[in-house]
Amino acid sequence: METIRDSAFGKLVRIFSRKRWLRYPEENDTGMWTEYLKTEKQVKDEEAAASESDQENLGLYTVLSQASRASRRLSTASSAKHDGAEGAHPNSNASLVIDWSGPDDPENPQNWSTFKKLFVSSLIWLLTFAIYIGSAIYTPGIPGVCEQFGVSRVAATLGLTLFVLGYGLGPMVWSPLSELPPVGRSPTYVLTLFVFVFFQFAVIYATNFGMLLAFRFLTGFIGSPALATGAASMGDIWNPKMRDYMIIIWGAFAISAPVLGPLVGGFAAQAEGWKWTIWQLLWVSGFAWVLLFFFLPETFAPNILYRRARRVRQITGNSNYRCEAEIEVANMRKMDIIFEALVRPFELCFFEPIVLIMNLYIALIYGILYIWFEAFPIIFGEIHGFNTGQSGLAFLGILISTCAITIPCYFWWKWKYQAKHFDENWNITPERQLPPACVGCFALPISLFWFGWTGQFASVHWIVPIIASMLFALGGCLIFNCIFCYQAHAYPKYAASVLAGNDFLRSSFGAGFPLFATAMFHNLGVGWACTLLGCLCVLFVPFPFVLLKFGRRLRMASRYARHDI
Repeated sequence: METIRDSAFGKLVRIFSRKRWLRYPEENDTGMWTEYLKTEKQVKDEEAAASESDQENLGLYTVLSQASRASRRLSTASSAKHDGAEGAHPNSNASLVIDWSGPDDPENPQNWSTFKKLFVSSLIWLLTFAIYIGSAIYTPGIPGVCEQFGVSRVAATLGLTLFVLGYGLGPMVWSPLSELPPVGRSPTYVLTLFVFVFFQFAVIYATNFGMLLAFRFLTGFIGSPALATGAASMGDIWNPKMRDYMIIIWGAFAISAPVLGPLVGGFAAQAEGWKWTIWQLLWVSGFAWVLLFFFLPETFAPNILYRRARRVRQITGNSNYRCEAEIEVANMRKMDIIFEALVRPFELCFFEPIVLIMNLYIALIYGILYIWFEAFPIIFGEIHGFNTGQSGLAFLGILISTCAITIPCYFWWKWKYQAKHFDENWNITPERQLPPACVGCFALPISLFWFGWTGQFASVHWIVPIIASMLFALGGCLIFNCIFCYQAHAYPKYAASVLAGNDFLRSSFGAGFPLFATAMFHNLGVGWACTLLGCLCVLFVPFPFVLLKFGRRLRMASRYARHDI
């Protein structure tokens, strides 16, 4: 019942019933709110004892926490210049802070039951899948788009690339918005998904090619919150011991979606035309929206405490009761928020050497992935004679490799070997995240060479390039997870900005590369085109080994990276 009460549906029920239904404990027992009150001494003690690790854990997922630190540094410097002045924040009312009732507060997402945590996590995974599948599900319908609107294949491919570009730009807006205490993650997910579903009708019934492209971009942009903050939602719910595992599962859904897109879209496009690929996207995203509307509670602790403080104000009639996040946001400078959301990701992405090379590596793999997808209809359709739906089945090798082989093996490595290197606070040297990447960096070029030179000959059985594609999935999945974990552990204070920059650069490559993919495979031939892509991957083979050996020295020279481990 608590899950439904905290969902979008439950909030509407409370509004229309004037809070007579789905009440909170403090609304039934009006004296209970005193358990949430934090004394002035507790506030001061916590401020004095706030450790660097706490700040890093806070900053691991939020843009606003970065802006808060910047504002506090400015405030501290200003206070130092005016020793005789009054307190910096005379109206902060520290004695009226509303917090958790204790370490076992049932409303704290970290204290939810394992079943509830898994259920809510599965909703986030489904949401991520429903949005990510929207990119590649369009590709089997490209010939139909060309025919209906009378455009070239390159122009029709813009429907794919603009969608990918949209979900690369979207996090710059949605990530900071979802971290505002009055907003939170759940409303951001549910409202943007509703618009995402509604805009699919505009794509289906587009009257001209420009309208189609405009709404493909808008759907990607609006649907992007879960792609940027889905990992943050895992961090809201799970403790540091389990967080990496849950983020990896979330990532598996993100990888599986574009792989399944051509499969499910291929049969629909073959049978009913390109519009049915979008109808499928509408159905899966609409189903996800219904589940989220009724069952997704808020996971972001500052928003939960903000709503609790608002209820206490209504019970007591005292407007001074506020949660810590409210006080913190009130003391932030708007310029700090804008800088951390819009400028810092680009600063770290392009001027921090380790981050730049990592992001380029990830972006290259992501771009190659979308180029590589264009080879499948050529190899299995033109060379082996598969129809559109059967060509989509060729992607199952990637899915099986990712979900049934790579992820279980990666989990086993983390449990058997990596777990030994965590300290009591679940901190680990970032370089300990990299050994699997040293395997993955070899798997990528081998896979591309194997796939290209066995796929271009009809005399070679079609299963051989599919087996080669499984090796690509292994390499890409290992490298992605290792680099994401490395960045989160090496740059905990700025992880939100580092990962936002990563997402932007990765999506830019994924958006641009498919535009020349078909021409490249036809002009060079499948074998030589895959050889070119494989050689690009070979250039980055030394990178995981260099970082494994010299990563700590490079981190110590960085002004942003973590230096204490």
